[in-house]
Parts: sequence; C-alpha cells; structure tokens
Amino acid sequence: MTVLIRRPYLGKTDLKAITELVNSCETVGQLDKDTSIAHLPLQLDEPSFDKARDLRLWEDDTGTLMGFGQISMPEAKEAIDGYLYFYVHPKAHEDRLETDIIRWSERRMLEVTKERRLPAKLRSSSRDDITDRIAVLEQHQFKVDRHFLTMTCRLDRAIPAPQLSAGFTLRPLGGDRDMEAWVECFNDSFIDHWNHHDLTVATLKHWLSDPHYRADLNLITLAPDGKLAAFCYAGISPEENSESGRNEGWIHWLGTGPSFRKLGLGRALLLAAMHQLKAAGVGTVKLAVDADSMTGARRLYDSVGFEPVQTWLSYVKPV
Repeated sequence: MTVLIRRPYLGKTDLKAITELVNSCETVGQLDKDTSIAHLPLQLDEPSFDKARDLRLWEDDTGTLMGFGQISMPEAKEAIDGYLYFYVHPKAHEDRLETDIIRWSERRMLEVTKERRLPAKLRSSSRDDITDRIAVLEQHQFKVDRHFLTMTCRLDRAIPAPQLSAGFTLRPLGGDRDMEAWVECFNDSFIDHWNHHDLTVATLKHWLSDPHYRADLNLITLAPDGKLAAFCYAGISPEENSESGRNEGWIHWLGTGPSFRKLGLGRALLLAAMHQLKAAGVGTVKLAVDADSMTGARRLYDSVGFEPVQTWLSYVKPV
C-alpha cells in the first residue's frame, strides 16, 4: 500500500497537477465526459469558497497528485449542504483513497456544523453507469435522493422563432440594476424547486467575471411595466470544447418568475438562446434538468428537440 500525504491547496501551481489527474480519471471512464477543469479556477475563487479549509490534495511519496477533494457550501440560513467533488487516480483505488477523502469531508462538515450551529448534510453525485463510484458512496452510507438528466439538442436544423406575448421584450442582461433584478427573479423562480439555495449578487458577478462570458448569451425578458420576468443564461467554453474535441454550448439557467408563468416566456427565451448559440457556431447545446421536477421543465425541453443522454444520481448523507 502506498503512503499518501494529505496537504492543503497551494494555489495556481497545483492546477496543472489537477488537470493531469482529471485527465487520467477521464481516460479510464471514471468521470462524466463533460467533466472539465476549465472552470476550476473560477470555482475556487467563488466568494463563499474557503480554499484553505474546503480543498485538500493527496500526493504519493514522489509528489505525484493521486487525488483531491473539494467541498462547496452555498450560503444557508437553516441547514448546510456540503457538495463533495472528488477525483482519485486509477492507480490509487487499491489504497482506499476515496475512503480517506470522504472521512476528511465528514470531519470538515462536522466543524462547520459546530461553527454555524446549523444541521448539515454531505452531498455527492455519480453518473448512473459509474459503478465503482456508486459502490464507494453507498459503502459510506450515502443514499440516492434525486435523479438528474443531461439532455442535448443538435442545432444543425431549423429552430422555431421565439414568440413573445404582447408587450414583452427580450434583450441581453445589462448592468448592475439588471443584475439585482436577475438575482431576485432567479431566487423567486427556483424557491419552490428541490434543494434551492438563494443566489447573491456577489456570486452572480463572480460568474460573469469568466473571461469567456458572453453577454449575447445571457438573455432576459422584460414585462410591459419593465419588470424582469424571465431569464436564460447560456455559455460556451472554448477550453472545454478544445479538451473534448466537441463543439458544444450549455444552457446554464432558465427561469421564469412565478407571476409570469404559463405565458410561453421560458420557451421563447430557450429558443432565442438556441438561435444565439447556433449563430456563434455551436453544433450541439446541452443542459441539466431535475428528472423528478414537477414544474414541466422536462416537457419544455422535449418539445424543442432535447433528448436525454445521461442520468445522474444525487447522493446525500447526514453528518
């Protein structure tokens, strides 16, 4: 058994080693094919992420990175959700590194529980065909509590034109006032969704600081009185496409304020974003959807040509 050393994240110098580790995992089919480290620097700089305490790396005695674990904890008022993302080099499975990472994450969540005096749950996920990861999570008493789908739609076809209700207008997201309205609409749109956590303006601004952010792919619809009624935030990652050899875009978020539902705004924004992605040269658009949602989102995506290609299992464990 190899002796592995756990250490904290040392900054950007570690990104190359993390990239190599993720690529090693992907080569043997341990990860979703969409997994990319292109957005890792942005994720690690999120306002709520504590790099000193919520990220650990494991090395062998030669200094080779064999695994890392990262816990993301959205802002919470009543209960804390810690989302554990972990990667283990194929050569380290026999050393039960996954167990060490999970135990570290459990200890960290217990610290947070005591500090914030709030109950906490540890969460992780797996694609439904990655049997080794499923086995590890279930061996550590994680249980499935939700299913999600990755859906795709080809854009090399005729896409219907978006149709807005009378008096409504569609345009890209603008400045600070738009951002405040966007966050308010986001939180109102998803407040009744499973496991919702409120978004802050600071976090939105951080997302939009991505060097590849494109305002023409972040669309909003305004009601006749000027109120932001719905939004669709899409994006393209050149690094991710370069790594994968594909030409894809993503619908990151699509939402409609409660008082503006059943007016066709979500469909109009989705179609408008698809047109924008196609004009940008994208061949396929992807999105993730809650397979158990009762909001009708799946029916909307089906109706414009999206098809499910992967199923994800959401796992949870109280701590």
